[in-house]
Amino acid sequence: MGRLPRWHRDGLLCIGDAAHTMSPVGGVGVNLAVQDAVAAARILAGPLLRRSVTERELERVQRRRGLPVSVVQKQQRGEHDLLLKPALDGTLRGDRLPLPLRLVRRLPVLSGVTAYLGGIGVRPERAPQFARRKR
Repeated sequence: MGRLPRWHRDGLLCIGDAAHTMSPVGGVGVNLAVQDAVAAARILAGPLLRRSVTERELERVQRRRGLPVSVVQKQQRGEHDLLLKPALDGTLRGDRLPLPLRLVRRLPVLSGVTAYLGGIGVRPERAPQFARRKR
């Protein structure tokens, strides 16, 4: 799992896997890509309509999305180290699960928290007002 140090240059913005690769573990890569796109739309819609997107505005997208990407990549590394590697090595035992999994088993409400974080993320993105359906 890598991340471009800079996601943009004049006339170009990389988002999703082009900016930050994800492990397939948990299937959250697509969620981050959609969130990146929503953040980019919200930040860049006005400048695009004015045909005057600056690198500063492109950088705002990277700054906005940097924390969520970093958190998910760290979480995925932990899942690889604590679950995937031991499972593939044959050393993962059901009676000796890592602490986070034991907590989720003991407190089922935590599975909702982990599902929310996987699906919505640590910094939820909202569609720009112009893109929302009128009721």
